[in-house]
Amino acid sequence: QVQLVESGGGLVQVGGSLRLSCTVSGRTLNTYAIGWFRRVQGPEREFVAHISRRGDYTKYADSVEGRVTVSRDNDKNTVYLQMDSLKPEDTAVYLCAASAVTDTARATNSLFYNYWGQGTQVTVSS
Repeated sequence: QVQLVESGGGLVQVGGSLRLSCTVSGRTLNTYAIGWFRRVQGPEREFVAHISRRGDYTKYADSVEGRVTVSRDNDKNTVYLQMDSLKPEDTAVYLCAASAVTDTARATNSLFYNYWGQGTQVTVSS
């Protein structure tokens, strides 16, 4: 069974930075493409970023483009989300998700992912 655990969230001031981590266990990380989503209120999840299995393709939501960088270290079974120039509207629970299917056209769709972590809270104060 694949398990994903997010870490690195916290309270940060406007303009600050955080680096989130998503550690995968149960299978080797290079089996999966990884997506980052965030949840503000209710169950709806908003796409943030995606990285392919080998890390050669990335995609970002317009709302974070230029401020967020997704990367992966398959040897450490960990995917990172570096977030800079944080804004109050970035406040959310951030979740990582894994998909064994390669389909960049569906990377922004939460239904594309099979496994999810529990999330880590990011709060940006003004």
